[in-house]
Amino acid sequence: MTGLLLCFDDEARLGQALAAALGRGFAVIERHSFPDGETRLRLPAMLPVDVVLLRGLQQPNAKLTELMLAAAGARELGARRLTLVSPYLAYMRQDIAFTPGEVVSQRHLGHALAAWFDVVVTIDPHLHRVATLDAVLPGRRGVALTAAPLLGAWVAAQVPGALLLGPDEEAEQWVSAAARALGLDHAVCRKQRHGDREVEVALPTVDVRGRAVVLLDDVASTGRTLVAAARGALAAGATSVDVAVTHGLFIGDAAEQIRAAGVRHLWSSDSVPHASNVVSVLPLLAAALREA
Repeated sequence: MTGLLLCFDDEARLGQALAAALGRGFAVIERHSFPDGETRLRLPAMLPVDVVLLRGLQQPNAKLTELMLAAAGARELGARRLTLVSPYLAYMRQDIAFTPGEVVSQRHLGHALAAWFDVVVTIDPHLHRVATLDAVLPGRRGVALTAAPLLGAWVAAQVPGALLLGPDEEAEQWVSAAARALGLDHAVCRKQRHGDREVEVALPTVDVRGRAVVLLDDVASTGRTLVAAARGALAAGATSVDVAVTHGLFIGDAAEQIRAAGVRHLWSSDSVPHASNVVSVLPLLAAALREA
């Protein structure tokens, strides 16, 4: 084998398509769960020098243990250049200690990934006080892609002339990228968070009356920020509100709560499998891996 793509069974559809696009071999990592919660992994007995491992890190805690074991096993079985493709990369939001004693998860996960992999490729990681993904991965290469222009193209086709609205200040980088790619107007709300599910959102000074608004962000988790922004836009006179996100986590009843707030359409990329997926990240990942 000249190159192989490995993935777990729950990501086999994307893994097989990505391997085909790259002209690589393809194999699924076999898993067996023991009654005590431990997992046994089985990789191909002999691996080529160049291996790509696909693993999205939504619901990350159990996956990180498997990822560590899979990376170590791949090294033992012959991989010398090991690339992680993680469409959604968890633990990136905690980039500083907001209160004394807090563990800076981004820093420590970055150090762990740098120990396991030579290259890490991801999409729209939650980086705000860190300039590049390289800075998170000491001594390794990080490739941070963005799906914002893809989502912007979808929005422009579905809602011509839409106003792209970031639900909080941190969404500005994605909203501006999508707007620039398609020539759409954009603005950003201000958010004050009181807890994991309690937020206040203030609309920007731009007039939304009579306009179709699309809320665009990197991730939808509990959905409370999007709910607050959607209600605010409709109360201010928007004719419609849709939502487009790269990573649709939609924890619990998040999708239902977003729709109940008056959102008409819910759109996401397939970086995280969900019924709202409308945009494929496959071409984005394939192009990056050809250059990595």
